[in-house]
Amino acid sequence: MLVQQRFYLYSMINVLTIVSYPFLPPKMGGQKGIAMFYQFLAPKLNLTCITTTNNDAAEVKSYEVIRLLSSSRLRYINIFYFFSIRKIIHQKKISHLIIEHPYYGWLGLLLQWSTKVKLIIHSHNIESLRFKSTGKWWWKILWHYESFTHRRANCSFFIHDEDRNYAIEKFSLDPTKCFSITYGFELEQAPVASDKATARQTLCSKYGIAADETILLFNGTLDYRPNLDALDIILEKINPLLLADSGYKYRIIICGKKLPARYNELQPYAEKNILYAGFVDDITVFFKGADILLNPVTDGGGIKTKVVEALGYDLTVISTQSGAIGIPENICGGKLKLMADNDWDDFAREIRKVKSDSAIPKAFFNHFYWGNIAEKAAAAIQRCAVKADQ
Repeated sequence: MLVQQRFYLYSMINVLTIVSYPFLPPKMGGQKGIAMFYQFLAPKLNLTCITTTNNDAAEVKSYEVIRLLSSSRLRYINIFYFFSIRKIIHQKKISHLIIEHPYYGWLGLLLQWSTKVKLIIHSHNIESLRFKSTGKWWWKILWHYESFTHRRANCSFFIHDEDRNYAIEKFSLDPTKCFSITYGFELEQAPVASDKATARQTLCSKYGIAADETILLFNGTLDYRPNLDALDIILEKINPLLLADSGYKYRIIICGKKLPARYNELQPYAEKNILYAGFVDDITVFFKGADILLNPVTDGGGIKTKVVEALGYDLTVISTQSGAIGIPENICGGKLKLMADNDWDDFAREIRKVKSDSAIPKAFFNHFYWGNIAEKAAAAIQRCAVKADQ
């Protein structure tokens, strides 16, 4: 009976979402986060997505994709989109509007005012603080705009409790309008041992890795400063400590595109147990086949999507405290090893002593499975409608 009631309530909700950049097909963690969120949310609500013309929506079957926005940077200040989107809202009887990130806050607020839709801001991190961490001088201007947008929204989704709590306190938000809607994992359980063994054999054969070598993995877009800083830490801090232990046999595989040219494809490190795989079409093979994911990230904000995915594939993760914000250690069954920021001696020591003899527990999937996340989001959207009408 409760499920039927939920279905009835959700079926009355027509949601329009605006995604202002390429995410189809998803290639990076942030893109995958949006694609999977809407893939799992669409069966629960009536969903339409407005996005940029450089998205390929051929594989999207569960919701309509309207490629309305240009790929020009000027799209963020194009007032004419207001009239086009307002028309769509009226035609499709849209009740809720979701804005990905706060950048289109001005547009969302205009549409909220003119059409009476319920406005939801889907935040993937505190954007202003992310830009502060990367040294952008204008971060404070964005902070005020971000705060202004969230305060006027009917509902705000944050990527984890830390961001939610920050926004409630610093942006002066109503806690009842704020929800933690995390990044997720698309499977309900970890791969079986035979799948992991096959993936490991694939990596060993392709990269000439011996059976008794531990496979360490680092993955991320390498023109993003927090990831590039983490790569430098691996190359200059962690790897020398591992090399100093002659009894430890290992290889470090680096995956990711846009490595700056000055690194020369990491060829100077080829004799130091470093393998550069570049951009890979299927990162799941690496998550399944590696022994440890290295995450020496100390800034950047949000949730580290690679950590969630690695844990979902039952890969042990060694991370700094800052690199694992939003991932509860107590649901990871010992697979997440947290180290103090900047203590690279301890980080390297933990790498050498890790034994992959534990398994990621069901509690992890209860928290991070996309189906459960989408259900929570749908309930929050329905609650948002009721609260706004009171």
